[in-house]
Amino acid sequence: MSNVVRPEISNDWLRIHPEVQQAVQTGRPVVALESTLISHGLPWPVNFETAIAAEQAIRECGVVPATIAIWHGRPTVGMDRSMIEALAQRNDVAKASRRDIGTMMALRKTAATTVAATMALAKAANISIFATGGIGGVHHAVPGEAPSDVSADLIDLGRTPILVVCAGAKNILNLPRTLEWLETEGVPVIGYRTRTFPAFYLPSSGLPVSARMDSAAEVALAFAAHRHFGGGGMLLCRPLESAFALTEPEWRNAWQSARDAAEVAGVQGAAVTPFLLKQIAEHTQGRSLAANQALIVGNARLAAETAIELARISGARTTA
Repeated sequence: MSNVVRPEISNDWLRIHPEVQQAVQTGRPVVALESTLISHGLPWPVNFETAIAAEQAIRECGVVPATIAIWHGRPTVGMDRSMIEALAQRNDVAKASRRDIGTMMALRKTAATTVAATMALAKAANISIFATGGIGGVHHAVPGEAPSDVSADLIDLGRTPILVVCAGAKNILNLPRTLEWLETEGVPVIGYRTRTFPAFYLPSSGLPVSARMDSAAEVALAFAAHRHFGGGGMLLCRPLESAFALTEPEWRNAWQSARDAAEVAGVQGAAVTPFLLKQIAEHTQGRSLAANQALIVGNARLAAETAIELARISGARTTA
């Protein structure tokens, strides 16, 4: 037993960038960003360009961005440009949900964080607002069976007091069941200037949200009250602009074509998502990549605007 190597974890469990730490301590607004889209969601160099553009959109609002990942076994809140570029180019980056944080730390792995993991680490760093592309949801069941594949994103939205700004969820999911699950978890689903739930590349799924709000100030007040009375997360859904959106037939055809190609090629495991996204981009002649970039950057900007309003509310209550 004496020859067993016992990994040690530093007492400093969380690395927070000095700029982010100072902003949190002084009450300056901060917006968290996830890293799965960088390593697993988009191809190089669009992934790197999109991540930098999202951070820039946040900075243009006077807000501090904090891209989150696990870097060589250490959860990291706020990454510099070189780290983001490395995540975008490396092909050995793991994908970590909330359940995987401890494992990645013990094994000294570098991992991109999903919505669920990013929420957990943002909360640990006292960040209240997080921008992403789309959330996970309930997958369609095998015919004759009840849905069993439920994203951890939904669970964490129910228990983690973070405002998540997104473009809804991809319509390959079971969206009615996804919304039912969010309702059961007590998660308000707010439509930003819309009464219907967006479906990522599509501006609308046709399904109703729990409330419509037309300003960042309204959203910030709703979230502050929700959190004050013990609520968990809140979802703010911003539809993709029509100039970038795909049509329903266009999306369905691209998705089916990509799935057929993956089956023929025998693609499995971590290679599936990059393969599908590449196929969809080719089928739509690059429009899906432009749409993905537009929705992520737009969500980041709205998150920054909302973070400013939330900081004003928090400051007013502190000085009252």
